[in-house]
Amino acid sequence: MGVNATVEFCPVLLAELKAEARGVALARRAGMDPAAGAALTQVVLDGMPPPSGAVVSGFWPMGQEIDIRPLLHALHGRGHAIALPVTPKRGQPLHFRRWRPGDELARGPLGTRQPAPEAEALTPDWLLVPLLAFDRAGRRLGYGGGYYDRTLAALPGAVAIGCAHAAQELDEVPAGPDDARLTAIATEAELIIPKG
Repeated sequence: MGVNATVEFCPVLLAELKAEARGVALARRAGMDPAAGAALTQVVLDGMPPPSGAVVSGFWPMGQEIDIRPLLHALHGRGHAIALPVTPKRGQPLHFRRWRPGDELARGPLGTRQPAPEAEALTPDWLLVPLLAFDRAGRRLGYGGGYYDRTLAALPGAVAIGCAHAAQELDEVPAGPDDARLTAIATEAELIIPKG
């Protein structure tokens, strides 16, 4: 029986499998060069640029996350409104506020950086999503809070592109019925479009 067939019936097993996968992903990401984000920028702009007028949400990288700030600057330069997430209370979807290059960011929960409360609220239709691990089926492993799963469920027509180092790929990411799938995954090496 495959992982995905099992997890629907056993949330405890799913949690254990995800914890194990997070450990593997963190070890793979350790020592990766965050500056690989410059190559990821070209991969996205060449392979899946957002349509004109799309409101794009990104994220401010933490620790060893791939640095997507070059992509955010490039998309801003192309005329896209850029939003960054604001982390709400646990159990809620993310909110988004406008960001422009040079804007000061406030400290958010869990070490995040987010736009100040007075920044304009935006609803993205094209999201750049952080992750710990991904697979070629579009499954994503996050940090365990479920924020992006709830957010993507609330934005059913949105395009969601996971952003990661190529080394963060796993053969299969453990996932349950509430785990949102990605439209695509961008790494410094390639753009992956899940099949099916």
